[in-house]
Amino acid sequence: MSDAAQPTAAEVRAAAEAVKTALDRHLAAVEARSGEDDPAVYEAFNQLAAAAEVYDELLYDRYDEVTPFEIPGSDDSLPPYTGPEEPNAVSVLIRRDYAVAEPQRLLAQAQRVEAAVGDGTGTEASATIHGALGILFDEFEADEIASRPKEFGLEEGDSTLWVTAADETAEPGAWLEAPFEQVDPQRVVCRFDVSAVFDDEINDEIDDIDEVEDVIEDELDPDLDADLDEDEDLEALEADR
Repeated sequence: MSDAAQPTAAEVRAAAEAVKTALDRHLAAVEARSGEDDPAVYEAFNQLAAAAEVYDELLYDRYDEVTPFEIPGSDDSLPPYTGPEEPNAVSVLIRRDYAVAEPQRLLAQAQRVEAAVGDGTGTEASATIHGALGILFDEFEADEIASRPKEFGLEEGDSTLWVTAADETAEPGAWLEAPFEQVDPQRVVCRFDVSAVFDDEINDEIDDIDEVEDVIEDELDPDLDADLDEDEDLEALEADR
């Protein structure tokens, strides 16, 4: 970035003051919260996140420095629930992603189904990937495929399940043309996400723990290890007696 485009020191200072003000507002909202999902707390959180982001960017552009904290964006979580306390109806929205890992296995499974329920030729819809998918998802429940995707030549990706509240059950056929376009995030009662990202995070934590244990073992006094071994030998001899 050129010197002309850099923010001024005064702009960075003003951004820092904005963060301080947002912190005070957030604390005040938390202290005066009216419930677990108080919208005032949610709004103050977003204001604090926005102010911190602006300050972080200006600080980096001006001084090539960053802040030591990170506030997650509002897109990482759902907004506060504002639906009915006692919903009369619920909708369950499910998305599951798969990779077609073994196309030949997928085609073979579809051809078996087509041969069993069709004319026995096995050369119609099952001859193409999209046709085979249609046959398999028509023949098997989605949950059954999810329970054993490898048998169908599929590899699991991310998945999510949302439970949303409604005042009344929708009229038959009302949303079939666009079933996922009118989802109100503030009416999501709960959601469950499955992703390889979470597994990677757990593995990283396990690796970190293993590294710490290795360091501890390396730094142990060798004489102490020998003393411990002698104590164990004595206990074994006493047990034999």
